[in-house]
Amino acid sequence: MKKWFHDYGLAARMMLTMFLLAALYLFFLVILSEYGGVGTSGLLVFAGFFLLIQFFFSDKLVLWSMGGRIVSEQEEPQLHETISRLCAIADLPKPKIAIVESNVPNAFATGRSKGSAVVAVTTSLKQKLSQPELEAVLAHELSHIKNRDMLVITIASFLSTVAALLVRNMLFFGIGGGDRDRRGAGAAIIIFAVSIAVWIISFLLIRALSRYREFAADRGSAIITGQPSHLASALMTISGVMERVPSRDLRDVESMNAFFIIPAISGNSIMNLFSTHPTVEARVHALEEMERRMEL
Repeated sequence: MKKWFHDYGLAARMMLTMFLLAALYLFFLVILSEYGGVGTSGLLVFAGFFLLIQFFFSDKLVLWSMGGRIVSEQEEPQLHETISRLCAIADLPKPKIAIVESNVPNAFATGRSKGSAVVAVTTSLKQKLSQPELEAVLAHELSHIKNRDMLVITIASFLSTVAALLVRNMLFFGIGGGDRDRRGAGAAIIIFAVSIAVWIISFLLIRALSRYREFAADRGSAIITGQPSHLASALMTISGVMERVPSRDLRDVESMNAFFIIPAISGNSIMNLFSTHPTVEARVHALEEMERRMEL
C-alpha cells in the first residue's frame, strides 16, 4: 500500500461544520435555559433517553428493519476472509458480518463502537460486483467504523432532535408555561421560532457533515485497498444497477439511506443540499484525483 496524503480540505470542512453545529447548539441551550421552564428539562431527558436507546441498539434495530442475519464463517467463508484481511490492514477488530436478502445492491455498517460493529451486504451486491469492487465497498464500510461515524452523527443529532420535538409537541410539554411575566405566550413564541430555526439549520449542517464523512470513508477505502479506482468502479456499477431496480424495492429500503454506500432513491433525485451522500459523480471525481496523487 502506497503512502497517502492528508486531505486537509476535507478535514477543514468537517471541523467547520462541527464548529457551526456547536455554536448553533450553544445558542439553542441559552434560549432554552432562559425561556424554557420545567418542560424543557423533561424534553431533554426524553430525547437523551431516545437517542441512547437508538445508539446502543442500533445494530439490532438496523438489521431487524432490513431483514438481515448474522452469518458464520462456515456460511460465508470468502466474505469472512476478505473482511478479516481488510481489518488487519485497517487495524480494526473484525466486525460481525450480515447478509441481507435484497434486490437492491448495497452495503452498510452499524454499531456503537469498533467492538460491537456489524458490516452487512445485500445478496444483490455480492452478485453484481467483482471481487476487487466488493473489497473496496467493504473497506468503505470499515472506514465508517474506524472513523466512529455512528457516534459522531448521533452526538451531532441530539439537540436537533430536541428542536424537532419542541416544534411538534410544544403544547404537550408545556414549554414557556412557568411564571406569567416571562414565560407566557411571548416566551413560547420565542422558543417555537428558535426551535424551527435550529431544526432547519442543524438539519442542513448534519446532512453536510454526513456527506463529508462519506468522502472520508471513500478516502479510507482507497487507503486500505490502495486502489481508489476499484471503489470508483463499484460506485458506478451500483448506481447503474440501482436505476434498474423496481421502484417498490427501492421504497422498501429508503428509510435506511443514511446507512447505505449509495442511497436507494425512487423517482426523481432529491436536491444535493438535503442528501446524506455526495453525488456519485463527485465521489468518482474525488477518487480519480486520489488515484492521480498516488501515482506521483
